[in-house]
Amino acid sequence: MAINSAPETSLLSLLYRSYPAAISPDATDPDLLHASGKIFPQVNFSVAESTDIKQWLGTINGLRNALTKDDKSVVGNILGQLNSHLATRTTLLGSKPSVADIAVYALLGPVVEKWTPEERTGEKGYHHIVRHVDFVQNSRLFSLRIPDEEKVGIDVNDVRFAPKPVDPKEEKERKKKKAAAQNPDANAGGKPLVVGQGKPEAKDGDVAAAAGEVSAKPKKEKKEKKEKQPKPAPAPAAPPSPSMIDLRIGHILRAVNHPNADSLYVSTIDCGDAPGTENTSLDEATGKTVRTVCSGLNGLIPLKDMQNRKIVAVCNLKPVTMRGIKSCAMVLAASPRVAEGEDSHGGPVELVNPGDGPAGERVYFEGWNTGEPEKVLNPKKKVWETFQPGFTTTDNLEVAFDVSAVPAVQGQEGKPAMGKLITQSGGTCTVQTLKGAAVR
Repeated sequence: MAINSAPETSLLSLLYRSYPAAISPDATDPDLLHASGKIFPQVNFSVAESTDIKQWLGTINGLRNALTKDDKSVVGNILGQLNSHLATRTTLLGSKPSVADIAVYALLGPVVEKWTPEERTGEKGYHHIVRHVDFVQNSRLFSLRIPDEEKVGIDVNDVRFAPKPVDPKEEKERKKKKAAAQNPDANAGGKPLVVGQGKPEAKDGDVAAAAGEVSAKPKKEKKEKKEKQPKPAPAPAAPPSPSMIDLRIGHILRAVNHPNADSLYVSTIDCGDAPGTENTSLDEATGKTVRTVCSGLNGLIPLKDMQNRKIVAVCNLKPVTMRGIKSCAMVLAASPRVAEGEDSHGGPVELVNPGDGPAGERVYFEGWNTGEPEKVLNPKKKVWETFQPGFTTTDNLEVAFDVSAVPAVQGQEGKPAMGKLITQSGGTCTVQTLKGAAVR
């Protein structure tokens, strides 16, 4: 078994072992309602979140009782509720860790371990519960002290049925329609309507009195117009810089052939985004927040070389839909320079290698780390088109920014003529064999 089969004992043991400074080993009945703040002191919990934790602890206790009584109907209802809740969340609170997540793991870890592959990830399986159990036992967010031999064995690649991702907006609209159907007489929060009743008619005396009141009011004196103060001059614009482009280390979790385009791959890439970030989704197999990226590398780079590898991703280009699939980033690659009019996609092509830094780590050109990148590059301003001609590789196979190829930045003082592309932790981005290549 992965953990002690007695759920209550298992949870206490896990808390004592993992958080000795927060949970006393002498306590036989720790205050779980207030344990989250002690276990995760760096996390702030709102009143609503504390209420959610209390409710989930109650639900987990109900599930424990149902499991003990082997009440399959109640167990199925609670597991279905939990699985649906986790479909759009990394943790029970969304992205914040809490003691409720640990309680779910302690209770359901032994249960998940006994499930068949079909019960785990089949068409009627509990995909999101399985993903949550794997996430809690392995994530640094929780830092649980569980020996590898005691962890629940989960093969993240063994997915028997891939459910359609839940769209939060569609789910919200579905619930709204359901509520309206259950209460059709509700008037959207407005005042109740009374048929045939309008404003009461005014009598002649009332009109005369109102007129008298109006005439009796003194006229307001006109205020003197104040002279308009001149608007302050706008702050000088920052000089143009390739740091406007959001370059990061990306981790390709997996890549497949595009179903509608022979020249494209569709990659699932961890770019270090926070859960819920726009243009991202939750990867069920790993629990990571990821981007879907289409790249024209099919036929230029073997598909096997696109699996489980680090790359440099351009993360603030405006998303584009490529043959029916929305692409939310770009993979940086090098290819030989060609004369104008020649095929620039003829190959060979080599992906830029950022080294071993974590996904999401900032990547920038040495000497040009002059500010934060823009959230989304405005296509009309052609920022990418302005700076990309300067992206090149050196004789040492290092990726660099060549100022001489970008007139917009020439003449800026203190800038290197050739700035190497480096990671925030100091690694240098390289290619395998291409010298003097274009990088895009």
